[in-house]
Amino acid sequence: MVLDNLISYLVFALIFIGFLSSAIRILREYERAVVYTLGRFTGVKGPGLIIIIPIVQQMVKVDMRTLVHDVPSQDVISHDNVSVKVNAVIYYRVVDANLAINQVENFMAATSQLAQTTLRSVLGKHDLDEMLAERDKLNADVQEILDAQTEAWGIKVANVEIKHVDIDQSMIRAIAKQAEAERERRAKVINAEGEQQAAEKIAEAAQILNREENSIQLRYLSALQDIANDRTNTIVFPFSMESLVDTVRGKNTRD
Repeated sequence: MVLDNLISYLVFALIFIGFLSSAIRILREYERAVVYTLGRFTGVKGPGLIIIIPIVQQMVKVDMRTLVHDVPSQDVISHDNVSVKVNAVIYYRVVDANLAINQVENFMAATSQLAQTTLRSVLGKHDLDEMLAERDKLNADVQEILDAQTEAWGIKVANVEIKHVDIDQSMIRAIAKQAEAERERRAKVINAEGEQQAAEKIAEAAQILNREENSIQLRYLSALQDIANDRTNTIVFPFSMESLVDTVRGKNTRD
């Protein structure tokens, strides 16, 4: 009789321990429990110690930390009809565990699929040059659209980063030729602008020399001095016929 009572107490103790072990749950700081009572949503609990009534209640654990997801490489046709492959990474987290579990079947898969379609849609509206040069703006555009659409799921998209824009080799060669042509064009423009500025300065100098009677003679003497500094040069002084006639007439008059 005593043995039977002992066995009964032992069985009861085991059942009670099993009940407590299934009823008591401990959630970490970044975890939340979406609780259902007889299949109906009754609240979100955690973190810390929570009690779940076995059989009557069930819970779904949700990680509230920021999640990182790689968006697979997507085939994108740019606005200027260039085919490229683009992949990205998104950072998001659950801000409302209730919505994340009750409003969408699998919020991770749904966010991933939405990121892929949004990436193709946004990049397809831009030219290849914009994809390469304005990546920060494109990141912000994709992040804004994703964040707006995932708000109903209790998801906050914190950041989107485009990792790689892969271009076909033939297109890389075409871009290199375009860049080389652009550099040559800029060099020619700079050279033409320099010649234009030099011509304007020469014209201004000519106007100044024309206003002063002795300016041309002073400039002429300065040029002769520069030439005379080099002893290897032979200097020939040119005289006009009018100057020579005036010189001869002046000599005859004195005689």
